Amino acid sequence: MDDLQYGTRDKRGNWAPNGRLEIAPFWTGKWNRMGKFLIGYFWPWNAFHMAVTLLYWHFILPDWEVMKTLSWDWALRLYLVNCAGIFVMYGAIEFFYYWKRVQGTRFKYNPKFPGDAPSDVFWFKSQNIDNVLRSFLWGIVMWTVVEVLMLWCFANGWVAWVNWSEHPVWLAVLLLLTPAIHEVNFFVIHRLIHTPVLYKWIHSIHHNSINPSPWSSLSMHPVETFLYHGVVWWHLVLPSNPLIALFQLHMAGYGAVNGHIGFEKLELGGERTLDSHAYAHYLHHKYFEVNYGGDGLIPLDKWFGYWHDGSKEADEQMKERFRRKKERLKAKAQAE
Repeated sequence: MDDLQYGTRDKRGNWAPNGRLEIAPFWTGKWNRMGKFLIGYFWPWNAFHMAVTLLYWHFILPDWEVMKTLSWDWALRLYLVNCAGIFVMYGAIEFFYYWKRVQGTRFKYNPKFPGDAPSDVFWFKSQNIDNVLRSFLWGIVMWTVVEVLMLWCFANGWVAWVNWSEHPVWLAVLLLLTPAIHEVNFFVIHRLIHTPVLYKWIHSIHHNSINPSPWSSLSMHPVETFLYHGVVWWHLVLPSNPLIALFQLHMAGYGAVNGHIGFEKLELGGERTLDSHAYAHYLHHKYFEVNYGGDGLIPLDKWFGYWHDGSKEADEQMKERFRRKKERLKAKAQAE
């Protein structure tokens, strides 16, 4: 495929899609775009996360009587299943598009591949090795800790477990709102760990991967990944159902790859492609202080002035914001 039909490439080889990132059309009254928006809302990523959730629900989770008691037996089983799922999903994307490089740099935002650039900021000077180890040693461990605690609370009846037969409308609405809950939670947590102290000691580990790849997705400090997967706590406060809570957790765990694929589209053969929805978060990794939330479903970045839509105008607004910030810091330093 010719990626220049869909975007432009600068003299450094960086590719950017045509047009601008847009927040959800119902915020701007662009109702004629709702059809396309709704298709993308469900397919393919959220449909995939629900399919995985149903597999866990029917084949992986132990009986609720078992989960009333915390045990290494079922906790370790969940950890190994989570590891296997991430290894297959993330590993497949990494293998075909970063190792085998089946589509070269077509649709790749940054033309460089992390494996070609050793750096002292990573373990063994390798972003890939560093990201893989951090994912399995911390990322999936903390994901599983959160998952076990959530299931344990539901099993013991310590939270409001709402049944589908009794409240189908409420649960359907809550299910539809899970992506919105994810975006709100992610924005709040993400903005918090960008404060200077927390960034230095916690979030900087994730941002070492300026040019992220799939294995960068869960490569975080253990505190960050615990907070990130803590989105599921919403379902311990709201009347909910463990199936929806598990879906929310999988949206965070398996869905973390979306913002770190590094390609706008993954070519699947012929003219078939899979949209990654990665551009907004790629811009965050590139510029650090923009797009703290998601794709604009709940446009908190827009409302708080952090939104970058990929345009030159957004570049200028960002630079002006950085300039004002630098002046404030300089004035503060002079005053002290």
